[in-house]
Amino acid sequence: MSSSIQHSPRSTARVVSVEGSWERAREILLLCGITASLLYGAMIWVIQYAGYNPISQTVSELSAWGVSTRPLWLVLGILWQLLMIAFGAGVWESGVTERSLRIAGAILVAYGLLGLAWPFASMHQREVLAAGGATLADTAHLVLVSAGGVLVFAAMAFAAAAFGMRFRLYSLATIVIVGAFAVLTSMDAARVQANLPTPWTGLWERINILAFLAWVVVLAVSLLRIRGEILKSGPRVQAREHV
Repeated sequence: MSSSIQHSPRSTARVVSVEGSWERAREILLLCGITASLLYGAMIWVIQYAGYNPISQTVSELSAWGVSTRPLWLVLGILWQLLMIAFGAGVWESGVTERSLRIAGAILVAYGLLGLAWPFASMHQREVLAAGGATLADTAHLVLVSAGGVLVFAAMAFAAAAFGMRFRLYSLATIVIVGAFAVLTSMDAARVQANLPTPWTGLWERINILAFLAWVVVLAVSLLRIRGEILKSGPRVQAREHV
C-alpha cells in the first residue's frame, strides 16, 4: 500500500511566503553589519569635544568619565553593538552548510554582547589616570578591549575558513593590519596613563578599527551576493564555491 502527500496550491504558497519572509529578515540582519560599520566609522571621526585630537588621542577617550561626548557616545555605542549582534545572527543564519561560518556568527554575537558592558567599563581621562585616580572601571576597560580584540580575530579566522581563497587572503591581510596597528596603539598605553604626548596613537587605532569595519562590510556583501546567486540558480551552493 502506498501513500502520497499532496500539497494544495494554497499551502505551497504559504510555505513560499514564510521562506521569503525569513530570507528578507536574514538580508536585513546582514545589512545591519553594513549599517554598523558606517555608524561606527562616522562616530570615531565626527564625535569630538573641545581640545580633542583624533590623531593623537584614543577612541576610548570620547566615552571617558566626565567628558562632554560621553552621553552621545554611549547611546550610539549601544546602537552599534545591537547592530553587530543582529549582524552576527545574520552570519549565523547564512552558515547553514558551513559550520565555521556559524561559529563566526556566534562570535560576532558574543562580541556585540560584550560591548554592552562599555558604559560600566569606560576609562577615566588622562589627567585623572596620571593623578592616580584609576578605578576598577579602568581595569575592566582594559579587559574589555583585550577580550574584544580576541573575538575580532577569532571571527575573522572562522569566517575566512568558510570562503574561497580570495576572501581568505583578504581576511588574512585584515588580521595582519588590525594586529599590527593594535600593537602600535598598545605601545602608547603607558603614555596615555601618564598623560604624556601620544602624537599618532589615535590614527593607529582608527586604522585598526576601520580595517575591521571594512571587513564586516565585505563579509556582509559577500553573503548577500552568494545568497542571491543561490536563489537564482535553485539548488543550494556552498559559500566556498562562490567566493
